[in-house]
Amino acid sequence: MNSELATSLIATATAEATKGGVAVCITILDAAAHLVAFHRMDGANIGPIEVSQKKARTAALFQTDSLQLGQAAQPGGPIYTLENTNGGLISFGGGVVLRDRAGTVIGAIGIGGAPVEVDEIIAQAAAATLLS
Repeated sequence: MNSELATSLIATATAEATKGGVAVCITILDAAAHLVAFHRMDGANIGPIEVSQKKARTAALFQTDSLQLGQAAQPGGPIYTLENTNGGLISFGGGVVLRDRAGTVIGAIGIGGAPVEVDEIIAQAAAATLLS
């Protein structure tokens, strides 16, 4: 992950959010869960800043999309309370692992600020650009 690629991912996510009429926060992390880039769209609330960061961090640390982890993190699930580890994680949609064309994990994107389903759509749209 480099700043040029991160900027491109932010541009894609911003365009997707604009198309959907929402303003979001976008976090891009490298494969080690370190911040590469962040963008808060005009009009986005400030609460989702941390939400987008935790979604991306969750995906990067576990190399699994936050939505997928959330299914097992429900009460009674095998990883229930996962969100309380690693300084706080998020196990609902909007954190997506970023892979290159060879399938190697290169980072993660986190989107926060829209309804969870929309956050997920935006994150997946940005991630898909790496495979085209």
